[in-house]
Amino acid sequence: MSSSKEYLEYILEQLSDLDEISYRAMMGEYIIYYRGKIIGGIYDDRFLVKPVKAAIEMMPEADMEFPYDGAKEMVLVDDVDDREFLKDLLEAMYDELPAPKKKRK
Repeated sequence: MSSSKEYLEYILEQLSDLDEISYRAMMGEYIIYYRGKIIGGIYDDRFLVKPVKAAIEMMPEADMEFPYDGAKEMVLVDDVDDREFLKDLLEAMYDELPAPKKKRK
């Protein structure tokens, strides 16, 4: 199942208080970037983030789910309606995320 453009637009609106949010479509799903780093994505109309320490500490009861077969588990963000929480979550996660890979020329 692919994610809907409507769900992507909703999540992007919820994250609009943050600067430098972008996304890339990939095989019917969407990778979400914050200030150039991958923070997670939208898979089957679920907002999943990387399981870094800050995300797990902020959502200790969150379910761990697979975005697709063969992938590593990610943290399911249940409370996508709370814009302030989402802003705090991404800001807390940022320093723990790996730097973007250099593009080959």
